[in-house]
Amino acid sequence: MASGPNMMDPICLVENKNAQFSVNQKALQILENISQPVVVVAIVGLYRTGKSYLMNRLAGQNHGFSVGSTVQSKTKGIWMWCVPHPSKSDHILVLLDTEGLGDVEKGDSKNDSWIFALAVLLSSTLVYNSMNTINNDALEKLHYVTELTELIRAKSSPKMDGVRDSVEFVSFFPDFIWTVRDFTLELKLNGDPITEDEYLENALKLIKGSNPNVIKSNVPRECIRHFFPKRKCFVFDRPVNDKQLLSHVDEVLESQLDPKFKEQSNTFCSYVFTHARTKILREGVKVTGKRLGTLVVTYVDAINSGGIPCLENAVTTLAQLENSAAMQKAADHYSEQMAQRLNLPTDTLQELLEVHAACEREAIVVFMKQSFKDENQDFQKKLLEMIKNKKESFLQQNEVASAKYCQTKLDQISKTLKESISAGSFSVPGGHKLYRKALERLQCDYFHVPRKGVKTNEVLENFLQSQVAIEKSILQSDKALTDAAKAIAEERARKEAAERECELLRQKQYEQQQQMEAQDRSLRENIAQLRRKLERERENFEKEQERLLEHRLKAQNDLLTEGFSRKAEEMKAEIKHLRNIIEKSKKDKASWISETLDGLATEATAILSLPAKVIGWGLKGLSSLFK
Repeated sequence: MASGPNMMDPICLVENKNAQFSVNQKALQILENISQPVVVVAIVGLYRTGKSYLMNRLAGQNHGFSVGSTVQSKTKGIWMWCVPHPSKSDHILVLLDTEGLGDVEKGDSKNDSWIFALAVLLSSTLVYNSMNTINNDALEKLHYVTELTELIRAKSSPKMDGVRDSVEFVSFFPDFIWTVRDFTLELKLNGDPITEDEYLENALKLIKGSNPNVIKSNVPRECIRHFFPKRKCFVFDRPVNDKQLLSHVDEVLESQLDPKFKEQSNTFCSYVFTHARTKILREGVKVTGKRLGTLVVTYVDAINSGGIPCLENAVTTLAQLENSAAMQKAADHYSEQMAQRLNLPTDTLQELLEVHAACEREAIVVFMKQSFKDENQDFQKKLLEMIKNKKESFLQQNEVASAKYCQTKLDQISKTLKESISAGSFSVPGGHKLYRKALERLQCDYFHVPRKGVKTNEVLENFLQSQVAIEKSILQSDKALTDAAKAIAEERARKEAAERECELLRQKQYEQQQQMEAQDRSLRENIAQLRRKLERERENFEKEQERLLEHRLKAQNDLLTEGFSRKAEEMKAEIKHLRNIIEKSKKDKASWISETLDGLATEATAILSLPAKVIGWGLKGLSSLFK
């Protein structure tokens, strides 16, 4: 069982007052704190049909969601209960109980339609609860499903060469469970026993005929078949036969429940716990509690503004928020890990750059895991620049730490030399030779100090430069040396200084080369991880389209089998459209990925200040390295 929020009772998620929806901020805060993927089960149905009782069973409680005992609807708006998932580790089960549909006291049927649409948009499993039997009357009461094409959009610009936007509903609509309460019929068809699922499928068969009533009766059947390819049915006996007990079913003891009803309820709950899917957006993006909260706000805002909730717009809004958070999380991870792993000053620049490479690699993984739909890789490029700036800060800190440490050690080591100079120990015949030996000993001692870092030579050179005038004075006052010997000593000192200067220049050039190579590795790592992510996303997209095509082909075949050849013929345009999408995706996959990688390479090269000649390949060929 997954750990999760400790909600003792449900809370209102979407309030419905005076036909106006609002999102409860306390409920949003609960979702905000859920980082795990969520399985969202929503229940809808006519008022006073026992919806809330079923949801309480799923929560493992008798009480929670309000169960009324009068003809008035108890639940208003959409109520939420988040509990640890009983069988999926690291998942949270989010239960949504909706207000009863068809409540005569509301007066506004449009309000019911929006409740139904929100339940569809937010859930991964939708439970429709009704009473007694699935007949024509029950199907007509489910007219809300026929209005979904007017209340939901898959894309912001749903023009697809005459193909209905609703053809894509299957890719993000929930699985569908029809629960039939107080069921008293025998599960038989033409005298033969049938399963609950067969009972549902038989009820959803289209009626032949062309008169208006038949056409009207077929609309909800077609919509359910069209929008919900994965369907399940459960029938329930009465929980108790005592009418008084029935009106307070939430207070009935377990021992008082009808054994058959208990068995049916347990079977229903077991199915939901085992088969209800994680809530997923397009291309396999898993929804966490935090993401679900963003979706709720986005959809409710669209409804209140008089618009139509659009999945594409909601995903775009969600992506902006999530990618920004992913970018910051990745940058923070880089900073935290660098601070933990670095012991400044590092012995060499390469040591720091290797730690940087490992931390950057991890940071990119963090970003790739949480981000999605990063159009033009805008957030990845910002992360690249953030990490570059943070790395430069660590480089600067390393230099400061090295310079400070080197200076401290050099001050300690040079103390004896400076005292000897002050005491005039070298202002004697042969004093220059003594000074040179003392200076050589100082340098030897200095170089034996471990982990001085990148400023080792520079700090020493500054010290030696400060000694030039002193050495010259000692040299000129040394009466043991001839003028010729002094000239030779001066020339040797100049050569040594020139050699040290050349060595410092070589060191700086080498460090610049190391940094350029590190930037090159950074670019390669960004491209390699992006490539893997693009391949996964394209694979998920193609699988999604294949599932859509499979569903449409099955639906077409079912229509042909049932004798509705004209309706089957009408589906050809949708099927052709899906096949074209799949074919184009597979055909353009390699070039699309290469173009995306080349685009990142071009801009990343500018961010990292990398000339193409340093990378060693033309930008247009860079992505080919990772094919």
